[in-house]
Amino acid sequence: MLKHNLGYPRIGIRRELKKACESYWSNQIDFNTLFEVGKKIREDNWKMQNMANLDLIPCNDFSFYDQVLDMSLLLGVIPESYISIPIIHNNIDLYFSMARGLQKDVWDIKAMEMTKWFNTNYHYIVPEFDKNQKFSILSNKLFDESEELKKLLKSTKKIKPVLIGPVSYLFLGKEKDKSFHRMDLIENIVPIYIEIIKKLKKKGINWIQLDEPILGLDLSKKEKKALQYAYKELSKLNYEINILLTSYFDGISENINIFQDIFIKILHIDLIEDPNQLEKILFFIKDSETILSLGLIDGRNIWKNNYTDSINKIEKTIKYIGEDRVMIAPNCSLLHVPIDVTYEHSIHKDIKNRMSFAKQKIYELVDLEKIIKGEKTILSKNISSLKKSMESSIFHDEKVKTRIKQVKECDLKRKNSFYVRQKKQHKKFNLPIFPTTTIGSFPQTKEIRSLRNKFRKNELSKEEYDKKIKKFIVNVIKKQEKINLDVLVHGEFERTDMVEYFSDKLNGILSTENGWVQSYGSRCVKPPIIYGDVSRTGDMTVDWICFAQKKTNKLMKGMLTGPVTILQWSFIRNDQPIFDTAYQIAWAIRDEVTSLEKNGIQIIQIDEPALREGLPLKKKNWKSYFNWSIKAFRISSSGVKDETQIHTHMCYSEFNDIFEHIADLDADVITMETSRSKMELLKAFSEFSYPNEIGPGVYDIHSPRIPTVEEIFNLIEKASKKLPIKNIWVNPDCGLKTRKWEEVLKSLKNMTEAAKMARIKLSN
Repeated sequence: MLKHNLGYPRIGIRRELKKACESYWSNQIDFNTLFEVGKKIREDNWKMQNMANLDLIPCNDFSFYDQVLDMSLLLGVIPESYISIPIIHNNIDLYFSMARGLQKDVWDIKAMEMTKWFNTNYHYIVPEFDKNQKFSILSNKLFDESEELKKLLKSTKKIKPVLIGPVSYLFLGKEKDKSFHRMDLIENIVPIYIEIIKKLKKKGINWIQLDEPILGLDLSKKEKKALQYAYKELSKLNYEINILLTSYFDGISENINIFQDIFIKILHIDLIEDPNQLEKILFFIKDSETILSLGLIDGRNIWKNNYTDSINKIEKTIKYIGEDRVMIAPNCSLLHVPIDVTYEHSIHKDIKNRMSFAKQKIYELVDLEKIIKGEKTILSKNISSLKKSMESSIFHDEKVKTRIKQVKECDLKRKNSFYVRQKKQHKKFNLPIFPTTTIGSFPQTKEIRSLRNKFRKNELSKEEYDKKIKKFIVNVIKKQEKINLDVLVHGEFERTDMVEYFSDKLNGILSTENGWVQSYGSRCVKPPIIYGDVSRTGDMTVDWICFAQKKTNKLMKGMLTGPVTILQWSFIRNDQPIFDTAYQIAWAIRDEVTSLEKNGIQIIQIDEPALREGLPLKKKNWKSYFNWSIKAFRISSSGVKDETQIHTHMCYSEFNDIFEHIADLDADVITMETSRSKMELLKAFSEFSYPNEIGPGVYDIHSPRIPTVEEIFNLIEKASKKLPIKNIWVNPDCGLKTRKWEEVLKSLKNMTEAAKMARIKLSN
């Protein structure tokens, strides 16, 4: 029984990769120094996994920005606009230009589109395909990292390179025009995969992992046909190399028959997201020689493995197909969890005793193998540990449990329809057409981070800290007034992160010290841990927002994070239904919303960027998800008067198929990412006849480039042809926390100038 891992976090225990990339982008280090940092992180990861005695160790799971972008560079899928830039001298600069855009000298190239990786909070750069797309091996990264690992191990026996499979790679991309379907390219791309595999084989590599998470989706005929073609061709290599076909994020029972007449040498399945698929998969492979890899360790949550449950699955599989055809692994890459729980020093022992980060999960595989081999004391310790921690009173609050059972129908609806509310709000606010605002956060400078760090270390009193934060708030209000924004925000300088901030002020949730996880590129977040029943102890944002409102005559938005996003961007408890946890958070947010209203705040934004992200991969499960997620949002937002305007924000996901559910949220205004996709989303919004107001993002905040007045105006004009003018807001596509002030001020100035131009040219 082989133990292996599908992928490991690549940011470094101290976020070394983030710091190195950002230093390189600001010309503080050269690419040789950057590469050395990457090499050190890879070596540390490999050494740890080798020390744990894994039988197979992944490589090529490291990335300087994003693994999908890595594949685009490997396969030569480079848009013409990037290839033709003469000032780009090497692959790494080409790579970063595709991810971040380039604005230098006379060159002004936008970043490529970015969206969410299936139903996770990880983002990837979307490949772009031409009808006659040519594929070729362009990058040596895969081969160089295989050689690095070979030198480290002094052998190729354990090396398992990881690639996104050909069908999932095509699925994750988009066509540049509608004259073809990207799955039509399958016959062009598979020969390059074969060439890559043969090149690895020549270097002595005996294993390769091809990730096909598309197998967890509802597949079209074209996608099924593409999978059949790809793996019929790739199966011809079965006698040359061990190809591990890897699925995760959902079960593959509905799609396994695709491979009815194709020999899959090794198949990995996710038994965390869909434990019920095991029996059907075993039946399907029983008469073949297929080796089955069991995804038993949760790569998306931080709780210890239940060894009893995992051992039952292993023993059942061994009984059915024999131990020599069984492998064990996490269900997916460990990219989605923090690196090492031993770096957490302030978590209550009853909670920490239940936790397991990436390093601990590797050793859980070792434990499972030892138990199978007869070391039953490990199993009894695991059972005792889990039972003891769950009996702790720290996890339970009966008042909170009772409250969510007492929801009335009136708690889920605003007093009147949007049509009535809109008239009242327009009369009260008297805003111009195309009103301008931002999504919430403003740049978090080194000065602010240093200030927060001193406060955390007790080097600043709360009074001193609050006084300094208030100065930042006053300053950002003046900046917004000078730019002439219509609806202002307070800048969120007191907040580390839009979820972590609230976790520190709610019972039942905690923040970690070093639990960093990559979101995209150099952007790392520390997802809170929801360990118990959630409740609000008092006002969380009211004092800051009210202070800001007193400093301006313009409208000030209250800024909150919605219940679904707090849930999705946290590691959630696994001992109760997810919807119960969602409702608990929703009631806490509702209490904050009503407190803001009572204190005179007239516009309140409840961000839900994770609504689409949390959607189950299979449509059969959508109804249940939307039932509880929309209910949770409505609980949080429906306790206010008609005149109070509720905003929400969503970004970097595909929304075309869920408009009716977005409308069911009944937010007065929704702001969304549309700039990277050049407003493509608005066509679907107009066809659906979205009833409420909408702020389509008019510039991309994840790129340092500054949009011109003309290009922003063109996007507003494009929006005005799809939506009623009275319903359109003008805003960036996301918060400005990660940008620099120089970029922000110029971009927002151009945005307000474009809005003024639109009021003159488009008002009729």
